[in-house]
Amino acid sequence: MYVAVKGGEAAIDNAHRLLADRRRGDRSVPALTLDQIAGQLALGVDRVMSEGSLYDRRLAALAIKQARGDLIEAIFLVRAYRTTLPRFGYSEPIDTGEMLIERRISACFKDLPGGQLLGPTFDYTHRLFDPDLEGDPEIEAGERREPSAEPTTRIAAILGGEGLIEEDIDLPEQAAPGDINHTPVEFPMARAMRLQSLSRGDEGFLLALGYSTQRGYARSHPFTGEIRIGEVEVEFFVPELGFAVPLGRVQVTECQMVNQFKGSAKAPPQFTRGYGLVFGQSERKAMAMSLCDRALRAEELGEDIVAPPQDQEFVLSHCDNVQATGFVEHLKLPHYVDFQAELGLVRTMRAEYAARESVTQPDMQEAAE
Repeated sequence: MYVAVKGGEAAIDNAHRLLADRRRGDRSVPALTLDQIAGQLALGVDRVMSEGSLYDRRLAALAIKQARGDLIEAIFLVRAYRTTLPRFGYSEPIDTGEMLIERRISACFKDLPGGQLLGPTFDYTHRLFDPDLEGDPEIEAGERREPSAEPTTRIAAILGGEGLIEEDIDLPEQAAPGDINHTPVEFPMARAMRLQSLSRGDEGFLLALGYSTQRGYARSHPFTGEIRIGEVEVEFFVPELGFAVPLGRVQVTECQMVNQFKGSAKAPPQFTRGYGLVFGQSERKAMAMSLCDRALRAEELGEDIVAPPQDQEFVLSHCDNVQATGFVEHLKLPHYVDFQAELGLVRTMRAEYAARESVTQPDMQEAAE
């Protein structure tokens, strides 16, 4: 039972003022600007956009500043704002094959068509503190390479040419993929809607689940087929015009995992796919998403469901950090009546226990004599 709380407005106002004071920090230090956050804390901004399910770098930067760097609180702010926005329709499916690629790697083929593009990554850095960053060092700008606009062959297409990997599922042209914002959750959930949930799911939760699949808590032996980071064009079909018009470009990270499959009565031995796509540069999240996507396809592929990452209800009901935060943090709200009821029950049980002990102790003493 939740209890209505009266009064306390002055205390709450003071808490808000104290929060604002702590957010500002030392007044002798210049305040952070949104441009600084968006430009220098870009990976945090990308995560907030992805899990907040709203692509707007400035709003994500504002949310991070308001939340004092608490990314889950910032995601909550973005998600709440998103619910106030009008919906005009759905964009056309993006074509990641036409991506302006900034980074592209594969763990399957060294000499893949189009080459490996390392891009900005921590992969090859030493995990050592850089004391030069304590100040504001002038970074020597390297030769800037424009993102590649040339279509590059996918690893899946190379394997598909030999029939070694399952084919992409071709949806009917008018088929609607579903929308988790408009459709009540029902299990089993279609893959398109599962991917929507995973795309805005909590990175840490999905990372732990993805890791567990590699430790034996699902039948998984993955290879990173391809990771792409770059910009894609977003288009919107305007019925009055009869054609789609471009709205702009967004940065996304796409991951295709390649997994073994022993085959079945309907399909020969081949590789299967796990897929991840998120806003911004967030390949760890995209990789974890693709591992979980593959694990959740267990029933579809005729595999036994033996581990949590293969259980749709477990994964999809718990991966949303906004929902999880609300349910966990509601425990901070007043539960006075509930606790008093529990306290009375425990006191009654202890009294009954003491009464039983007072009866059985003399009997035990007599038996001993």
